[in-house]
Amino acid sequence: MLSTTFSEKNRSVISFIFGFCLVALTLVTVSNWEHTLMAPVLFAIGCVLVGIASLGRIWCTLYISGYKDHRLVTVGPYSMCRNPLYFFSFLGGIGVGFATETFVFPFLIGIGFGLYYPAVIRSEESRLNKIHGERFEIYRRQTPRFFPTLKQFHEPDEYHVRPKIFRTHIFYALWFIWILGILELFESFHEVGIIPSLFSLF
Repeated sequence: MLSTTFSEKNRSVISFIFGFCLVALTLVTVSNWEHTLMAPVLFAIGCVLVGIASLGRIWCTLYISGYKDHRLVTVGPYSMCRNPLYFFSFLGGIGVGFATETFVFPFLIGIGFGLYYPAVIRSEESRLNKIHGERFEIYRRQTPRFFPTLKQFHEPDEYHVRPKIFRTHIFYALWFIWILGILELFESFHEVGIIPSLFSLF
């Protein structure tokens, strides 16, 4: 069994801690754009990105449920780029940031993602290269690492899915939507004075 690096092994924990800190920050802040036209515009952008991200993550989960590492998946979303799940996660994170009706949060999320996830991606691809060898090298040369390209998209007429694993992973594919609900709850708490706003952010 191939060992994993620290960044890859602790990906979920580190992401949770980073996300928890940002959510905690929203508890004590308010958007400087509140009561302006910019606020609903930013929230709408956030909702669109979260919607795309959630559908994209479900799409990716459909293809890799039960096959991660054991099979080199190169069809569907994985024909457009090598890491579509992380791409859609990035969109979802930025979307959640915009849903706070600020520019600060999407900026922080983008910086955090850019600093941490490239190491995770390199680690996972190194392991896949050791497992699949030349097949992965060919796939790597032909397919972009992160940003999708539609010109290479292809999918099979039929695809075998393991329903039990797919059903379990759907919950994690939708967590950006849960966060939107939490943000709306926090905003309601601010409006009725249950939670004080210590400072505002642009």
